[in-house]
Amino acid sequence: MLGFALCGSFCNFKYAFDELEKLVKSGEDVIPIMSYNVYTTDTRFGKAEDFISNAEALCGRKVIHTLEDAEPLGPKIKLDCLCICPCTGNTLAKLSCGICDTPVTLAAKAHMRNERPLVIALASNDGLLGNAENFGRMMARRNVYFVPLRQDDAIGKPRSLVCDFTKLGDTVKLAVKGSQIQPVLI
Repeated sequence: MLGFALCGSFCNFKYAFDELEKLVKSGEDVIPIMSYNVYTTDTRFGKAEDFISNAEALCGRKVIHTLEDAEPLGPKIKLDCLCICPCTGNTLAKLSCGICDTPVTLAAKAHMRNERPLVIALASNDGLLGNAENFGRMMARRNVYFVPLRQDDAIGKPRSLVCDFTKLGDTVKLAVKGSQIQPVLI
């Protein structure tokens, strides 16, 4: 069973949902998880209710969107892998500092205490600025794996990092075997 957690990098939702659909079509049993912002915020990239219905239709189950619903993902519901896709800089910082105040970060904490793989599909405008140290800390953590990433727009947004969403499935396959896909930096 795979957890698929969406954080508020709304401009990347098309890519994230494409990968979610691929995982489901490949036979993965997926539990959808959403941050508070994703579950409640309408943006120019789409409405929250559409993201929720899309995730629920793809996965065949309700979205986990509260702390109470996320907590059992470690002690009672043991996932083979948890993907945070996309993972914002805010979520990366919280994970790096051990802050568990959203459904996504609590799911990650509960999952990681079982020594199971956490896959991070980072999309952060400050990945090479304020979040560079958090990226480094998380890279050094046991059972944490990153989807390969690159600068988003080296000239226009030189501090921005975004993963290659098409590598999510391969990253998950290797992560459950205990290996980091290479290269991490494209």
